[in-house]
Amino acid sequence: MNGLVLIRSIRLIRVSIVKTMPDKILYKELILDLYRNPLNNKELADFDTEKTGHNPSCGDRVVLRLKFDGETISNIGWTGEGCAISMAALSLITDEVKGKTRVEAASITEKQMIEMLGIPISHARMKCALLGWSTIQSAIMSSRPSPKASGEIPS
Repeated sequence: MNGLVLIRSIRLIRVSIVKTMPDKILYKELILDLYRNPLNNKELADFDTEKTGHNPSCGDRVVLRLKFDGETISNIGWTGEGCAISMAALSLITDEVKGKTRVEAASITEKQMIEMLGIPISHARMKCALLGWSTIQSAIMSSRPSPKASGEIPS
């Protein structure tokens, strides 16, 4: 097992443990861990779609890049800066959509995104928590499905 797979596996195990324990302190620790060690925080050189997201109320900024293999998100990367909640949410949502089809990723709701964080989010922090989700949704909606997948004849 290579180092990256091992780190990702450890994080997923940590997420599973935290989600089974009611202690809010553990959720906060998970948020801080994802802020310090974000998932998918990389600049993709080979991508199909790029979208920028910004939360002016907090100063969060993200550039998100998606690579598709047919209709499936085969790789995803983001660069940016922001508060712990927005960066943790970006980590969680990018990890969640990797390997999903456009339709599956687009069907993730705001409520599901908030549930991934596992902590109560105040109205003032809602934009922070949803920045990654909304940027992914926008990227998926603005990307064009491949002609082979959609049945279109290329022009």
